[in-house]
Amino acid sequence: MNANTPRILVVDDEPDIRRLVCEILEDEGYQVTMAENAREARESKKISDPNLILLDIWMPDSDGISLLKEWVVEDETLCPVIMMSGHGSVEAAVEATRLGAYDFLEKPLSLAKLLLIVERALEASNLQKENAGLKQQLITDLEPVGKSATVARTKDQLKRLAQHEARVLFVGEAGVGKEMYARYLHNNSAHRHGPFIDVAVGSISPENSAVEFFGKEDAGKIYPGLLERAHNGTLFLGEIGGMDKETQLRLLSALESSSFLRVGGSQAVRVDVRVVASTRIALDEEVKAGRFRQDLYYLLNEVTLEIPPLREHSEDVPALLSFYVDYFVNQDKLPFRRFSIAAQNFLRNYSWRGNVRELKNLVQRLMILGVGEDIELDEVKLALGSVVGDVYTASSVPEFFNLPLKEARDHFEKAYLEYHFEKNGGSVAKLAAAVGMERTHLYRKLHSLNIKL
Repeated sequence: MNANTPRILVVDDEPDIRRLVCEILEDEGYQVTMAENAREARESKKISDPNLILLDIWMPDSDGISLLKEWVVEDETLCPVIMMSGHGSVEAAVEATRLGAYDFLEKPLSLAKLLLIVERALEASNLQKENAGLKQQLITDLEPVGKSATVARTKDQLKRLAQHEARVLFVGEAGVGKEMYARYLHNNSAHRHGPFIDVAVGSISPENSAVEFFGKEDAGKIYPGLLERAHNGTLFLGEIGGMDKETQLRLLSALESSSFLRVGGSQAVRVDVRVVASTRIALDEEVKAGRFRQDLYYLLNEVTLEIPPLREHSEDVPALLSFYVDYFVNQDKLPFRRFSIAAQNFLRNYSWRGNVRELKNLVQRLMILGVGEDIELDEVKLALGSVVGDVYTASSVPEFFNLPLKEARDHFEKAYLEYHFEKNGGSVAKLAAAVGMERTHLYRKLHSLNIKL
């Protein structure tokens, strides 16, 4: 059978229904695997890697809702699941949909409806994968922007470092683009075809740190951690100074031996991962103060690469403004806007305390909140807080005012938190104090709004 033939897993404890559905789907050209209970379904899912699952709610060993819950937790890229039930209820349908099921079919099955929903689910899944692939390709293809001698020199150094396995410590102020430079290193290295996993170390609570990094084993199930997910690729540890002492020790051991134990596991896991890290604080001072292990510092700091602040290569500002306008047009489908020459000249001489991140966020705010194709100097000054005023005229009503309340609130919260994050030099502790939020809740909010730390 053709490798591109959609694979469908049918899970139902009634043999006649399994057989009937299987025959109908195979007649339509699909590749079908069958399972009669949850245990078989788990095994078949691992082996066949289905593109779609038809899942009965009532089974002898476990109900379909519980199995769906299990799969949703385990698999971030779970294929579409269509629930089936001979005892359909509104409550069951609502619960299944809330958990992420694509649709809900009542028995006796209407075969015409079944085929229509299967076709639509597969089409929706393919479209979602294509969009995710395009977004990932866009992210992967990103590289440091600018033609200044500063940017050219740094990129050249990274190309040379990419040919070796030395661990690199990226040093620089908050927002200079350390993650982007780390991704550039990865894209030019032998690990380029493997995953690039980035993690904001400070956003992981100490009590969850071991599981996050090393994974866990529980009742025969394996939950891979960051090191395992980055196998054959690169793991970028953002702001490594925020790592707790116990995880520092475990990471040191893992890097020295290229192996580790999952939490609750007894068998060593071997990985081939290039680990690179970043810091905006003086890590040698953290070592002297006893907050960071000296042996781990030397292990991660085989090569130090300093990323200069934007004010030291301000000639790249116009190119960065243009780049991020195009980025948000393509990535977020925002209306195109252009910076006037006066606005560009002003921004070339701006201090950029938040560096490239501040510039990126400024462009995003102006494209979301502004109106008209041209971004003039007054609008830029207003967005930077140089002009005081909070009265909206009819011609300057922000675009997000026209969105549903939840989306408008998300846009506002993102812009608000990014503004205060830049204002407080990229410190989550200072941000929490400034906005009056407890740090645990703030971390969740930053993660939900996709704000990079």
